[in-house]
Amino acid sequence: MSGGYEARADGYGRVYQASGDQHIIEHHHHAPEWAGPDSVRHPAVGRAPVVLRDRVGEMDRLRAAVEPGVGNRAYVLHGMGGCGKTAVAHALFRHATEHTGRVGLWVNASDPASLRAGMLAVAADRGATDSELTGARSGLRPAADLVWHHLDASDQPWLLILDNADTPAVLRDGGWLRTSPKGIVIVTTRQAAAHWWPGAELLQFGVLPRADAALVLQDLAPHAGSAEEAAQVADRLGRLPLALTLAGGFLAHQIIDPWNLADYRHGLDGGTDVHPIELLDRGAEAGTDSRQLLSRTWQLSLDALTAQGLPEATALLRLLACLAGDPLPLTLLAGADLGTELHPSRVESALRGLLDHSLTELVPGTVRCLRVHGILLDSVARATPAEQRERLATTTVRLLGAVLPEVPQRGAQDPAVILLAPHVVALLRRLADWNVGPALAEEAADRALRLVVAVHRSGDYASALTLAEEALALTGRLLPPDNAAVLALRLRVGRALFRVGRFEESEAVCREASEACERAFGPDALITLESYLRLSNPLHNTGRFEEALSLKRRVAAGREAALGPSHPLTLIARMYVLEAVGHPDAATLPARDEIIATGPAVIAGWRSAGSATGEDHPMIFAAELNYAFALVSAGRAAEALPHARRALDGYERLHSPDYPVLLNTRQTLSVVLHALGQRSEAIEHGEMLVAGRIRVLGPAHPWTVHAEGLLRTYRDGADPAT
Repeated sequence: MSGGYEARADGYGRVYQASGDQHIIEHHHHAPEWAGPDSVRHPAVGRAPVVLRDRVGEMDRLRAAVEPGVGNRAYVLHGMGGCGKTAVAHALFRHATEHTGRVGLWVNASDPASLRAGMLAVAADRGATDSELTGARSGLRPAADLVWHHLDASDQPWLLILDNADTPAVLRDGGWLRTSPKGIVIVTTRQAAAHWWPGAELLQFGVLPRADAALVLQDLAPHAGSAEEAAQVADRLGRLPLALTLAGGFLAHQIIDPWNLADYRHGLDGGTDVHPIELLDRGAEAGTDSRQLLSRTWQLSLDALTAQGLPEATALLRLLACLAGDPLPLTLLAGADLGTELHPSRVESALRGLLDHSLTELVPGTVRCLRVHGILLDSVARATPAEQRERLATTTVRLLGAVLPEVPQRGAQDPAVILLAPHVVALLRRLADWNVGPALAEEAADRALRLVVAVHRSGDYASALTLAEEALALTGRLLPPDNAAVLALRLRVGRALFRVGRFEESEAVCREASEACERAFGPDALITLESYLRLSNPLHNTGRFEEALSLKRRVAAGREAALGPSHPLTLIARMYVLEAVGHPDAATLPARDEIIATGPAVIAGWRSAGSATGEDHPMIFAAELNYAFALVSAGRAAEALPHARRALDGYERLHSPDYPVLLNTRQTLSVVLHALGQRSEAIEHGEMLVAGRIRVLGPAHPWTVHAEGLLRTYRDGADPAT
């Protein structure tokens, strides 16, 4: 065969020229010539903030780092997902490229493939040839070395952003993170452990201040409401930048039926059929990735922890999601046990994993605490499988039971116990949302009751009232109104109302609870007798002495019949009977002298109870005080004086100067001293009483006003009155 031929090959095809017969087989695998990002000169971010709010100190530090002539430095911006690290990096990128003459280079470092492709694109931008890049992609030459060779040789200073580098091992093991005199490196990450970032300067990011958080909402939805309404929504969202951005995006893009900030807050508080986390996610732009969705962003960190061999971190976070986003004493986690999902021996490593991934943080203070953001907890709780919820709640209730005292003592409480208040409320709210069974609900109500008693006995009556009201409202969603736990909490509300000086409201609450106890348990049940005792206090303070005394005597008789004469509850009731006759206007009460005569026996009963422990029982001082109060009211001041002094001495050993019962004792002693003509000492105690009452109860409380009246009486030299 002879003759001339023309041929052409396209793409990867080739032209063969041969003589004789040839059988040629070729397999062409067509791959894209470029698999990297479309740009490293443009930040690959979601919705950038209209204005970067707060972060003033951090931005000043970072702007100084990208000034001309500065190089060879790396900065790590770390914090929980959604706290705005990428937004800060984006603001710095714009500043560096627009004002300092630097080349801006942006790489997604969230996974090895994206990091490698992005860094090779950086090398191409800085002058790497096609053959160099081909060799790096095929493994014929070290890719990281190629990238940093061209970064070092760059003819322009640069700023390199490695965004979302939440798996530091990818950077370290591949040699991708280095420094160069020609540029500055910024890493954004959730990974807080300093050992991952040797030689870098770490900048931690958290939530925004209240005013700045409100401005984020107003930047995105300026016509949705007032600054205060924006601040209230910001508080509800924990001032987390991602949540604020999603909320603002939702408000800004409603068309058919636009919401305002008040509507949105109502939705966040459960005022619609949409879960708050789902409502927030509706503010995301179409095609948003998981990092910009509150329902998914945390799962990225949990998946990373599982990949690192810490699946129990997920179980621990789900356990924490039963509680609140306030500081949580670490002692509560001692003995946390979820079977195969979380063994107590693995709690420490699980917690370390959560800390390293910025899913929680340690809070400095006298009590060692951790804190998890409330939005994160809501998101995790929503995603917790239904079949796991009751076991998580049961474990949480058990852990609280191990920390909360069954019978809190009067006086200052363990600070760790007081810190549990928001967590007990959060647990009740979570149980109501999860619709748990009545047995678990009763146990949770018991934990709430223990805590209310502890706060009340610490002397912080206003906080006890708030806690009791919140616990009662939530327990009422879990249990019927005639349940003993619900009624006990209702009585606690009545007691706290009495202590804060709202006597009429206290009477109404206690009377309603008392009637409910009678219907549910009968008039002789212990809880019913307790309700009578609580009702008697506001009656006494509103001048209905005979009715109050009748109830107290009924309680004393009922408890003695049920428990015996020496039982502490019986002795407490007999003390209250003594107190009931301790007022000048109670002189006509039936059997007054007979009741006063029981005082020594009540004191002796408490001394006998105290002898079992080898020390004075605190209730001895209460009995001494009530006896002194009854004696001086009956005109027997000389007999009252030693009892009043012993009560004061005892309480001064037990309590701080402003503890309420110590102030009460000082009042009784001042009355006794004035009755005996010891005017200067009476005035001294009266002044201390007034100052203490103002500090503890405020100037308008009825007991403060009464104490001021007593002090005026002492100073004027008028006849004493209690």
